[in-house]
Amino acid sequence: MQQAIWLLGKVTPLAILDVGIVTLILFGFLVLIRGTQADQLVRGVLIVLLATGVVGSVLNLTILNWLVQNSLPAVLIAIPVVFQPELRRVLEQLGRTGNLLTTTRTRAIAHTGALVADEVSRACQVLIDRGFGALVVFERTTGLEEYVQSATRLDAVVSAELLHQVFFRGSPLHDGAVLIRQDRLVAARCLLPLSDNPILGPELGTRHRAAVGITEGTDAVCVVVSEETGAVSIAEHGQLHRLPDHSHLERELTAFLAPPGVDRGDGESRSSSFGGLWRQRTPKPSNGSSQIVAPTAGRGLQ
Repeated sequence: MQQAIWLLGKVTPLAILDVGIVTLILFGFLVLIRGTQADQLVRGVLIVLLATGVVGSVLNLTILNWLVQNSLPAVLIAIPVVFQPELRRVLEQLGRTGNLLTTTRTRAIAHTGALVADEVSRACQVLIDRGFGALVVFERTTGLEEYVQSATRLDAVVSAELLHQVFFRGSPLHDGAVLIRQDRLVAARCLLPLSDNPILGPELGTRHRAAVGITEGTDAVCVVVSEETGAVSIAEHGQLHRLPDHSHLERELTAFLAPPGVDRGDGESRSSSFGGLWRQRTPKPSNGSSQIVAPTAGRGLQ
């Protein structure tokens, strides 16, 4: 009883704040690595540490306890190396925290996004009818100039007709992705990093893995048209959202391209704040809405 009273006497507002900050950091880190290879790695490390700690304490194994205690500094040093992609995503999110736009600028971006979404949706409809695939990347606050340097620079106004010509099967530009910056088609034949997320499954093809890969480390939005099935998907924050059919693309894409503070059409606004680290858009599973792609057996999607 006296020990409990002594512990309660040590609880101060600063102690509560300290515990809350540490809890928030750990929670955010776990959410950030959820569904990645780092998630499995963390589980394995925790299981090994807990098992060795319990066994060493119960059986009073001096050498094992010494090994566990002296391994913790090495684990702390290894964390920045092992979790480099996840830490990079956190720092990029923090860098976008102060990117506040004026009302006029926000409305202009929203209007431009709606026009671009209309052109892209019309282009995708024609490509689906003709049995062609497509991979379209939309740059937002994270710069993608590194992918433009090794691509074919176009710097043209986005139009459905131009996208038809780029992704026509006989076109020399149809391989790779096109990159759109605001209302300009900046480059074609962009080579994107492929995601190695095991959740995607082996049935997803190169286009879909590239779409997820470019959105894992940036805030870009990517539209994928499957050449085999004609299915349309949108990738954002490392998640692939399958649309029920291409008629919903314009509405969904307009919502995804909405700037910070603008209603996305799903009841919430996209935020560039630090809180956006923990909230990802999860479409409601109803008719007329997009679905998160889960690994299923079937034909490969190219």
